[in-house]
Amino acid sequence: MSDIDRHVLQTIVETANDHFFIVGGDGRVLDISPGAEAVYGVSREVLLASSVQQLQQAGILKPSISLEVMRTQRPVQLMQVTGTGRRVIAEAYPVFVQGKLERIISRSRDLTDLQFLQDEYALLQKRFSEHLKRSQAAPNADEQALDDALDSLQVRSQVMRETALLLKRVAPSDANVMMLGESGVGKTAFAKQLHRWSQRRNGPFIEVNCAAIPENLFESEMFGYQPGAFSGAARQGKAGLLEQAEGGTLFLDEIGELPLLMQTKLLKVIQDGSLTRLGDTRPRRVDFRLVVATNQDLAKQVEAGLFRLDLYYRLNVIPITLPPLRDRREDIPDLVEACLKQLNQRYGRQKILDTRVWSTLMGSEWPGNVRELENWLERAWLSSPTDQIEAPNSYHPTEQPQANATDTSALAPPIESHETLKEYLTRLERETLLQLSATLPSTYAIADRLGISQSSVVRRMQRYGIKINK
Repeated sequence: MSDIDRHVLQTIVETANDHFFIVGGDGRVLDISPGAEAVYGVSREVLLASSVQQLQQAGILKPSISLEVMRTQRPVQLMQVTGTGRRVIAEAYPVFVQGKLERIISRSRDLTDLQFLQDEYALLQKRFSEHLKRSQAAPNADEQALDDALDSLQVRSQVMRETALLLKRVAPSDANVMMLGESGVGKTAFAKQLHRWSQRRNGPFIEVNCAAIPENLFESEMFGYQPGAFSGAARQGKAGLLEQAEGGTLFLDEIGELPLLMQTKLLKVIQDGSLTRLGDTRPRRVDFRLVVATNQDLAKQVEAGLFRLDLYYRLNVIPITLPPLRDRREDIPDLVEACLKQLNQRYGRQKILDTRVWSTLMGSEWPGNVRELENWLERAWLSSPTDQIEAPNSYHPTEQPQANATDTSALAPPIESHETLKEYLTRLERETLLQLSATLPSTYAIADRLGISQSSVVRRMQRYGIKINK
């Protein structure tokens, strides 16, 4: 390595936000970056005169990630608590020479300030909840605006009102927001409302379903590409979805389905504020507010090695949990009314609900939440021959489809007298997808249930205007 290269490398290490340790194969500390002193509460001289075994025993490294690499002989990522009480996320990589562990390179990032921000928002949420319980005053202009927004979302329950209040308070910031909740609870609708409340409301809202893009196309769709980047690339190149969100909000739904390689690339974009298109060498600045959503337990995915821990903490700045529909049944009447209005407009007939249907609507558990309710209503609308909507005989909202069931008679309504075979099969396919999308967790699960490819499921659902399961 030349002197210039050595100086370049030294400058990168000394100016990086991450704190670097270079450790010998026996555990001796060989070099550290200057910023590590403040985080670990020990001078550079003392650290360089120590081994990681000694530092762990003294409580300065709790635990030592280098010792874990020495034990497992593979890369490791974990959380540390330093001797100064600060929480850091650390990752370390072994360096082997002729099969022998010679060096361990580790880097850590201080997450204490990030935790302070999360705690501050948790305290705000608690205060908002207490304020709502105490306040009996007439609504002011802000509260009226909130009521108008909640009307558009068909929200009446107190728990959803408190959630919306927290969203409204954090909307003016650019902090990353993670929407949590079961499939179909309305995470996309609330993400769009967050965008409307934000200072980026005049910018684009770009929605990306991470489970709907094939893995081999994900990088080109997200990051874009230059002309001639690969066979079949558009002649003029293409801006990716990240660039299209410039000045607005990027909503990544089903973030738990993001491939590990793309997780690494997304983390770099978040850290650097820039990206590089496929086939290009020039980085491009990007500026967007990031909102993600998932119905999975990302903490468990981190433990299983399926989701990066550092990305998890980057995304989970402001966690917003949307409760399931069964815990806020007072929202059901407004949701039914809005859905019925849309169905009447879509199909050009004015149908009304049989009053006996309400006991089913209000008493069901709705495991698929708002989406299952909407799909159930559409199925009831389509299967009712008169203008009075009754519950469909072949599908009840409390039923769960069996993954290996062979009896599909419940999915096959009788053919109508005016239908051709093609029209009947089209209706049958649409109704089948409506039912499965309300109860199965993803398009991959639907594809497995039907024995077709996931991309085929996505195309068919898009053809029929069925929302892809979140």
